Amino acid sequence: MIVSIIVLAAGFFALIKGADWFVEGSADFARFLHIPSLIIGLTIVAMGTSAPELAVSTSAALKGSNEIALSNVVGSNIFNLLVVLGACALFTPLPVDRITIRRDCSLSFAVTSFILLSACGKSILSGKWAGSGMSSKVGMVSRWIGALAILIFLSYMIVLVFQAFRHPEENDSAPSRPLWKCMVLILVGILMIIAGGQMVVESARSIASAFGVSETLIGLTIVAVGTSLPELVTSVVAARKGEASLAVGNVIGSNIFNILLILGVSSVIHPIGINAASVFDLIILLLVTALTMFFAITERSINRKEGVIMLLFYVSYMIFAGTR
Repeated sequence: MIVSIIVLAAGFFALIKGADWFVEGSADFARFLHIPSLIIGLTIVAMGTSAPELAVSTSAALKGSNEIALSNVVGSNIFNLLVVLGACALFTPLPVDRITIRRDCSLSFAVTSFILLSACGKSILSGKWAGSGMSSKVGMVSRWIGALAILIFLSYMIVLVFQAFRHPEENDSAPSRPLWKCMVLILVGILMIIAGGQMVVESARSIASAFGVSETLIGLTIVAVGTSLPELVTSVVAARKGEASLAVGNVIGSNIFNILLILGVSSVIHPIGINAASVFDLIILLLVTALTMFFAITERSINRKEGVIMLLFYVSYMIFAGTR
């Protein structure tokens, strides 16, 4: 137990320091190429901070632990929207432009709906999932659904890169370090984030197991929160450094990355069975995504009051998840 606590503390340190370097390197890299910080957040930063989710979910799929693979993705996305954006909004209002809402937030909502309906649409329409026990299988993320999700993700990345170079950002501030130093900071930051995320997850899992917590609940809470710590730390650091667009892009990009690429790769490796509890969690994710879009549309930003509401919503959800 003591060793696990020490590893947990070391993991937090690696996450915080790695995220700090990653944000600095990414911001300067964006200035070199005149790429908007939002695009960097949606691509490089989102992929880097989602690496722990990818490692955990693919490993779970290879071992046949499908519930962990799915609950990790869904739990991480709910955490990203409610806790990461909510916490960032406590430091500074998070501006969300019209393009982000129409292109990125809408895509996140659409692909989540696609996974839910394509995997268990029949059970939802017939009401079968509502009358089943929480652990009853009511759907399946098949290999063809996973392959289509990967194809959608690759198309989205191509569109982002094309738009970034077609509409370069005019930035008056010059990079504060040479290009090679930016690349070193990004690379070392990613490695520290991945290593820190894994240390936190493994140590937290050991601590949770010692108290007899179920595997499904671990996947939705401990594992999901642990693998989302890079997004939390990176986005909070970005918000405190005045890179609010990077913080928003990181969260939305990570959610799209999780639901399309991570769930896609995991289901291609091994089809993922969906139980009634996961259907409920996917519906919650859709509602949370809609709530985030509503907050963003009202004032084109997420303010401190809305951030508090999002955090309280997450606490309520965790209480429900732990007692259902």
